[in-house]
Amino acid sequence: MLRFLLLVCLWGSTGSEVLSRHRRAWIIASFTVEEEEPGPFPHLLGTINIQRDDGLSYDIVGEGVNEKPQGLLSFDKTTGVLYINGAVDYEEKKKIKLWLESRRADLSLESKLRVEVIVQDINDNPPTFEKTVHVINVEEEQTQGSSLLTVFATDADQSGTPNSTFDYKIKSVSPNPPDIEFYIDRSGNISFKGCLDYEVTDKFTVVVEATDRGEVVKLSSSTTVIINIQDGNNNLPTISRQTGSGKVKEREVGTSPLRLQVTDRDTPHTPAWRAKYTVHGAAAGHFQVETDGESNDGILTVVKPLDFEDMAQLQLSISVENEVPYFSCKVLEKTSRGLWKIASGRSSAEGSLRSVQVAVAVEDVNDPPEFSWAVKDMAVEENSAIGTLVETVTAVDHDSNHAREFVYKVGYDPAGWLAVDPKTGNVTTVKSPDRESPHVVDGVYAVILLAVDNGLPPMTGSTTLNLHVSDFNDNLPRPVVDTVAMCLSDVPTTANISTFDLDGELFGGPFSYELLGDVAGRWRLDPAAGFSAGLVKEPDVYAGRHQVKLKIYDLQGVSAVYKISVMVCDCSVSGSCLSRRASGTRASFSTVGIVIAALLLPLVLLLLVVSISCKEEFTPLHDGVDKVEFLLRFNTEEPGTDCEIPDSLRVLSAERKRRNSSLGNSQYKGMQQGQLATEGVGRISAHAKKEDVSYLFSMDQTNRNIQSETYMGSHQAQIEDLSHSMRFRALRVLLQQKLHSIQGAEEDLQEDWLCCYTDEGELDKHCELDRITIPDNDDDSLQRALTDLGPAFIALASISKAPHTL
Repeated sequence: MLRFLLLVCLWGSTGSEVLSRHRRAWIIASFTVEEEEPGPFPHLLGTINIQRDDGLSYDIVGEGVNEKPQGLLSFDKTTGVLYINGAVDYEEKKKIKLWLESRRADLSLESKLRVEVIVQDINDNPPTFEKTVHVINVEEEQTQGSSLLTVFATDADQSGTPNSTFDYKIKSVSPNPPDIEFYIDRSGNISFKGCLDYEVTDKFTVVVEATDRGEVVKLSSSTTVIINIQDGNNNLPTISRQTGSGKVKEREVGTSPLRLQVTDRDTPHTPAWRAKYTVHGAAAGHFQVETDGESNDGILTVVKPLDFEDMAQLQLSISVENEVPYFSCKVLEKTSRGLWKIASGRSSAEGSLRSVQVAVAVEDVNDPPEFSWAVKDMAVEENSAIGTLVETVTAVDHDSNHAREFVYKVGYDPAGWLAVDPKTGNVTTVKSPDRESPHVVDGVYAVILLAVDNGLPPMTGSTTLNLHVSDFNDNLPRPVVDTVAMCLSDVPTTANISTFDLDGELFGGPFSYELLGDVAGRWRLDPAAGFSAGLVKEPDVYAGRHQVKLKIYDLQGVSAVYKISVMVCDCSVSGSCLSRRASGTRASFSTVGIVIAALLLPLVLLLLVVSISCKEEFTPLHDGVDKVEFLLRFNTEEPGTDCEIPDSLRVLSAERKRRNSSLGNSQYKGMQQGQLATEGVGRISAHAKKEDVSYLFSMDQTNRNIQSETYMGSHQAQIEDLSHSMRFRALRVLLQQKLHSIQGAEEDLQEDWLCCYTDEGELDKHCELDRITIPDNDDDSLQRALTDLGPAFIALASISKAPHTL
């Protein structure tokens, strides 16, 4: 049949040009070889029948020949025999694909037919597990039949054949107690029958084997499963011993009369071992049991005071359990099929608790006296008379042995209002209650009274009296400030004066206000009612310090009169009255400096006298010109007085100097005279820097030049210019300083406010001073300025003119 097919193929390919273009790939042969063929090699696989009378040549190509794995197959082109040259592995190559090619004499391809070599599988691979060792943790209370672990294995042999089909089984278990049996199903799930018991064994080593079903040979492999058992609470704690006195004193807390020791077979320091205690009984609320973390003992502790008079002997029931619920498991019957019959369950009910009865004795101690009430509220009138009965307090002593004697005392009375009779408990006033006391909070004054017995040690009971003090109109309304500042203005200006009253709402504000005295046209109130009054200053009020009388009424008509000091000043010059007050403070520091300098002046003069006595005596120069003293006077606004001018502030002396006829000393004396003139100007400037502007200075009336017969001409001219400059600067400084002092310190306002320069006599309150401009140069402009001042300067000129001298 094969030969016929070859002939048909060859005939079809040579009979037509068209048919020769279509190649047909028929499988003309297939061969089989068993994997892992032991040889010897080459091993004959079979023969391909080929026709040799058609002039064609044949060859084999493909896998195993000229493709990987190369050299595995070989083909005899003459006989058509196919050989295999080595063993093959089914798991690597299940089928080898070849082509039988026929070629013409010119080596052109005539036909191409498919040849296959099929590799037959043998059982050469055992089942293989994913892991060689498995480790798991299982709770002791795990129930039988539950899955612990699933193992998984694979087989590389041909699928669906006995070689790749395998079964699981448990090969060994170590240890192997009687109440536990492990098993595995076809899917590899491992479980157990019976009861796990940590106290019997805490670890199992289970070997699981997988075996295939190969017909010729059966292969297998195994894995190890380590099962660690986690201890559970399958053992109840048991109270084995009691220690301690079993006694507690009444009213004591924190003491421990008993200690309970327990035993537990579970693993120490695990939730299955740690104990929890519960106190039962009528007095259970007075106790609790704390667990010792190391020994697991229970420490009975008093948490609420006990009273011997109520209970002298106590019977308590104390139960113990673990932190996790208790469970139990017991094998009843081992059956051949299915799970075993067991008795198991969990319980935290009281029936599973272990308890013990304990007795506690309460010891009697001295009880404090007890008042009939702990806190009492009562009313008391403000300003009530001393000796007024406020309340009578009573206390009793509940000691069972005998009633002790006790006395009453005042424990806390911050203002010292009350006293208590030590025997009767009568509470009376020793001071009049004052609702405005700082110790009264929201109208309540708290007092603590004590009752102290004569026991050993003495015990004290206490009660609190909350005195609600009723208000009484015993405080006058008062202004918050007694001094206000206002600025000069062409329109009325207002300053607010707030008022407060220490009394309550019924006896306080809003208030009513009234101005007393002659205030018409100068002062008024707007508003005149409320919690603050508006003091209105009319434009006619002059600058200075004023005082107004303000009468304030509360709601009940109780009133008081207060003097309000009002400071009025020109804020456009000084900025504000407050800044002037600050300047007054600075002036006080200057005054202190002057006082200190005055105290040191005698010492300086003494040293100067000693120094002069030790030097060559010089004859003073005489200028031969009479000098007249000028006194600068000023008056102040009423009620001020004229200023007195101290002799110590004189700048230049009016004493005549005698001429020195000594020619040898004339030049030196002339230089000394010039030095004195220069020092005079400096002293004038130094005094001008101070705030005291009362200066006495001397000026030459007949001759304005300082002369010296023996002085050189050039120096004489310098001294003449210096004299002009000195007098001009002194006068200019005086005027400027005086004008500046008008805006001086607050303390000087009453004396230095509006200063009109007139002759001594009646003060002209309505005079006005014009601005005076003084030249800045140092020549004869001073004389011209004084001449051209005009009638506006008459007042100043009259007081500044030189007095008549002899």
